[in-house]
Amino acid sequence: MRSNSGLWQKLVLLGVLALIGTVLSILSREFLTVTNLINVTRQVAFVVITGSAVTLLMISGNFDLSIGSILGLSGMFFAYFIPLGLPLGVSLAAATLVGTAIGLLNGFLVVTLRIPSIIATLGTMYAARGLALVITGGNSIHLGLGTNFTVLGRGLVGPLPITLLLTVGILLLFYFFETRTILGRYSYAIGGNRRTALLSGVNVNATTTLLYVLVGTLAGFSGVLMASRLGVGQPMVGQGFEFDVIVAVILGGTSLEGGEGSVIGMLIGAFIVGFIANGLNLLGIHSFYQSILKGAVLVGAVLLDRVLKERLRG
Repeated sequence: MRSNSGLWQKLVLLGVLALIGTVLSILSREFLTVTNLINVTRQVAFVVITGSAVTLLMISGNFDLSIGSILGLSGMFFAYFIPLGLPLGVSLAAATLVGTAIGLLNGFLVVTLRIPSIIATLGTMYAARGLALVITGGNSIHLGLGTNFTVLGRGLVGPLPITLLLTVGILLLFYFFETRTILGRYSYAIGGNRRTALLSGVNVNATTTLLYVLVGTLAGFSGVLMASRLGVGQPMVGQGFEFDVIVAVILGGTSLEGGEGSVIGMLIGAFIVGFIANGLNLLGIHSFYQSILKGAVLVGAVLLDRVLKERLRG
């Protein structure tokens, strides 16, 4: 049943994506240009990288609202470490590990202290953002970064952006995790029925903690890539990022109740979100209206998920 439901949902999503692309190409001549499509792909890349781990986390029935703040904090630290004399590679690893540490903290709060995931990660969301502002005084870091700072975010391997290659690699890795490893099976089992998973010998606590660590790590790495692309460390980068990721994951067919979802579905959902945002920008529609539309898309995704499930069950 899960595979049939997932297949139909992906087909519907692909149809929606094609429809959006067709409409936007009619409304704006710039939409289907190579330059614009590459720009959309680069924007979507950060959502896909973080969403790959968030998908498994939400399949297990948990949430993480702190990913936007982790992205901003890690990106800020990436720019903060380099003027201190740390090599680029060391700064990159250390900034990513900041995200890993917050992910571990989230796992501790949810698993050990038994704080509901929404509340726990809402707390770390505010704390991480506040820490970034305290360290920088609310200012961006742009001096002493060197010319290599932007290589990851803007560099190319042949005609392909490095960011795109990294995104594809991470997506394929998490698709493998989802479909071929114990981590994927355990995520589905925990989200489907936590008690049954426990009785079946699944180490629920360790699996949940690992998922939070993976989410924090990829959110931190996305922050490093974002800072490299922008060429500056900005503490307020990533505001609303968690919303884009969660919308993409839910659009991709991941159930709010857990137990269902897929990385490939998340990829399609991310491009739907990316196409809409890019199209609205090309059409000159104010960001206020874009927020309204994003909210409508989220509600519509949940309703679509419910309708498809009810039809398949009926």
